[in-house]
Amino acid sequence: MGGNATGKTSIGRMLMAICNFIDRKEAVYLRKRIADKSKEESVTMDFVGNEYKMYRIDIRVLPESRNVDSQVEVCIRVIDIGKRDRYETCVEKLERMPIEFQQNYVEELTKVEPIGWLFAYPADDLERTIACPEIPGFSEVLEYTLKALDPAIKKVEKLKEVDNTYIIHMDSGDIIIQDGEIIKSNILSSGTKAGIDIARFVSSIYAHKNGFYYCDEKFSYIHSEIEKAFLNVMIQGLKDNEQLFFTTHNSDILDLPLPKHTYIFLRKDIADETQPIKCVYASDYLKRNTDSVRNAIDNDLFSVSPNIELIYNIADRG
Repeated sequence: MGGNATGKTSIGRMLMAICNFIDRKEAVYLRKRIADKSKEESVTMDFVGNEYKMYRIDIRVLPESRNVDSQVEVCIRVIDIGKRDRYETCVEKLERMPIEFQQNYVEELTKVEPIGWLFAYPADDLERTIACPEIPGFSEVLEYTLKALDPAIKKVEKLKEVDNTYIIHMDSGDIIIQDGEIIKSNILSSGTKAGIDIARFVSSIYAHKNGFYYCDEKFSYIHSEIEKAFLNVMIQGLKDNEQLFFTTHNSDILDLPLPKHTYIFLRKDIADETQPIKCVYASDYLKRNTDSVRNAIDNDLFSVSPNIELIYNIADRG
């Protein structure tokens, strides 16, 4: 959670760039995420794949002025996870291994087992095409989702005669989704359109298509109680070794009975030019079972509340 421009989407897009780089072994996914290409940049990420192995990937991106063939260097370190290991003990093992950057990052990345992920971002343009995946049960999830978002929707069905085509039945007429494009999309509300992508995301979780999921502010147009219900459903659908990142502005999410360590709050510190985005972990502040994350936010314990003084200046300018 965090205010506007605190980095929630940026973190997700950087994670996606790293995942694409590992999978496709093309440096372009990393380079386009770097703001100042004249400086050397680096990133380190720890992750666990499908097997009981923990990886640390170190990536170093050199300035553009250097030799193009060696702009990106990678070091992969991997250890087996023992039955009694914690994250901290695994880190100790990894840090005892030397860092040896390899210019041939394609070969170095072959040390990583195949991993799966799914990222969903807010639609800047809800008229865009929306993927309808070939996942068992997607039609049913789509119908439940859209009917919850719009009571005027009577039924959603997949056409057997035409590939990748769905019909939304409403009293005012039928709406067709074909190859991800919504015909007569102006009939649907913004929230209902977003529901199509939400159904895709939820279906993927329950089909266990990926191990890692990043859902970024997909509920901007949707009622708070519906967002809470969907987050609950997403969490229930996760299996062992699967992980969900969920970003939101909705403080009602704080009322869910989730462990304190699951909450991370982002804030922007404009006084720190080198590292303006700060992560605040609720579990670092709230140690007792009776401590309330909601009360902490209401009292701005984490200093993450947005600055609204300038907004009130609008009314006082006369």
